[in-house]
Amino acid sequence: MTGGPTAPADEEALVIRLREGDREVLGDLFSLHRQRVWRMIRFRMDRRLAARIDPDDVCQEAFLAARTRIDNFLAEPQGSFFVWLRMIALQTLFDQHRHHIGAEMRNAGRDVRLDQPDGSNTSLCLAAQLAGTITSPSQAAAGLELMQRLEQAIRSMAALDQEIIAMRHFEDLTNVESAEALGISPTAASNRYVRAIARLKEILISFGNTESKFS
Repeated sequence: MTGGPTAPADEEALVIRLREGDREVLGDLFSLHRQRVWRMIRFRMDRRLAARIDPDDVCQEAFLAARTRIDNFLAEPQGSFFVWLRMIALQTLFDQHRHHIGAEMRNAGRDVRLDQPDGSNTSLCLAAQLAGTITSPSQAAAGLELMQRLEQAIRSMAALDQEIIAMRHFEDLTNVESAEALGISPTAASNRYVRAIARLKEILISFGNTESKFS
């Protein structure tokens, strides 16, 4: 399932109708953003959770939650509907992680890392996606060990840098959307992104990837 950012005019027209009291457009708004919400959930879903539930199920739960909490969005005069919906989806994913995985880990007497709102670690999510780009046979053969070392290297990056790479490259957020989600200005987000990509390329090169797709 793929999909890029929705045309702003499409969302804007529907949101205007929503703010005028037309709740029937919620279905259209959900459909408009379903692919990107699904992609975010798939990217950030813990592999243990993925073995139990499908991203489509989390999407559906997120849309139900958004429908019941729409007054919270309407109370704010500004802001992207998609960014708000993404936040609801992250919270839903966090709840699913806590319900399915958190209880299991507590029963085993171990702590659960909830570094991110969804209960997973962005550096781990990035490493899982990027491990396949390592082209060196000796590195590729390492399998899980490679991903663990790559995750450690990515974790050395600032958390904000990890997030903006995740948002821009694996969630299809625009620079403006990323800035809003992170609570920084678009200029700051753009500058941060350039520095983060440069650092990530250095990391990938150190692992044997000399043809990074990041530019």
